[in-house]
Amino acid sequence: MEPYPIKLTYHVRNYAFGERLIPEVLGKEGVPEGVVAETWEVSDYRETTGIITNGPYADRTLHDLVLEYPDELVGEGWRGPHFPLLEKFIDASHMLPVHLHADDETARRKHGEPHGKTEAWHILWAAPDATILAGIKEGLTRDDLFEAFKERDYDAVMPRHPIRAGDTIYVPGGVLHAFGPDTLVFEVQQTSDLGQFVMPEDLYGNPLDEETWEANINATLDELRTDYHPRPNPGLALEDGRPGTNRRIFCCAGPCFALELWTLLEPHIEPSHPKRCLTLSNVGGPARIEYTGGTETLGRSESCILPAAIGEVRIVPEREASLVVCYVPDLERDVVAPLREAGYSDEEIRDLGEIDV
Repeated sequence: MEPYPIKLTYHVRNYAFGERLIPEVLGKEGVPEGVVAETWEVSDYRETTGIITNGPYADRTLHDLVLEYPDELVGEGWRGPHFPLLEKFIDASHMLPVHLHADDETARRKHGEPHGKTEAWHILWAAPDATILAGIKEGLTRDDLFEAFKERDYDAVMPRHPIRAGDTIYVPGGVLHAFGPDTLVFEVQQTSDLGQFVMPEDLYGNPLDEETWEANINATLDELRTDYHPRPNPGLALEDGRPGTNRRIFCCAGPCFALELWTLLEPHIEPSHPKRCLTLSNVGGPARIEYTGGTETLGRSESCILPAAIGEVRIVPEREASLVVCYVPDLERDVVAPLREAGYSDEEIRDLGEIDV
């Protein structure tokens, strides 16, 4: 493989909860007119797999490269049916449907898919009164939940938490959730699109008949996990961001992915990671990526993959770049050890997601 920062086409979904936050607040260019609820920035999910737009592999799909170069692209020794991360910008101008995604066991047993969908939301912008609904309150029966969903009284059974820009919420498969209105989110997840919904409308706002709605509620309750309670977390800083310096924040982590936020005011050198690739999504000013084979510019609201075989890279912001950085971690090596060395407690580290310390 010839490793370089790989840019991809993005896939658009125009669900009813979206409006125009992605182009108007995030500054993403080239999006179609009308509702743009989601742009899938890095995807290898079925027909949404990205097409490479730059370099020697231009016009090939991400899926082609995953199959041909698993070690060089994703990481030494990695094998899988598709690229392991799916990443999106989500416009929740209106409230998302209350829903959940299957966990790994349910995905295999019930849906015949290789894994479910654990996800995390990093809040890019939120109105002062923005909130999330996530998890299930204690002591409720299945009948209690069914009745609340039929009454659309989600607050009766789900905790609601205020959010602000910079928060991250880790949501395992099987956990009921929603967010919005007036929220702009970066989401990282397992490569899956399984979902169960309790709302009386579909994702495009079309009403469901009573039988379909009740069947959806029961299917959701069959897959529901009640033992995990997501909460917004500001993350743990490794670099403190003194004036004129860079800032690195561990936002969340679990077995499927880790998410960091890098705020760069000066050049950053990222060492070689032959066992894992990185994805970068730029939510700040432009940055130049320098690597052995050349340079690539990552503009605002653009994303790229740094293949595992790319070696050391130097990232140079034009002014201030803000990069959402995701990867599949070795939790002990990549997350626990550096945070412990920085003085964080095991409890603080556990609060980032699903980390067994």
